[in-house]
Amino acid sequence: MVADPTRGEAVYSRCLACHALAYDRTGPRHCGLFGRQAGTVPGFVYSEGMKSSKIIWDEKTLNAFLQNPMQTIPGTAMGYAGIPDAQERADLIAYLKKENASPDCAKP
Repeated sequence: MVADPTRGEAVYSRCLACHALAYDRTGPRHCGLFGRQAGTVPGFVYSEGMKSSKIIWDEKTLNAFLQNPMQTIPGTAMGYAGIPDAQERADLIAYLKKENASPDCAKP
């Protein structure tokens, strides 16, 4: 399976109801996601489930979470059923990786 960040951008449009890349909304920002411990964006109020999960976001942990958020992190406030399609998850992760390396995410 080849991940396509362009297709991933279309998948990300579903996330925009709650998330943005560079700033917090109902959900935390996605810039700086890879390598960050879950539940640690400064100033964002997380569920106890997310704060205590000890997950470090990478392709594997993000894939599991996106497939079934509430099973992966019981008690998460992210009330989203998940993305069942493996290709869509791979595309979304490729898009997030691309954007995390972009100048927009490098801004302080």
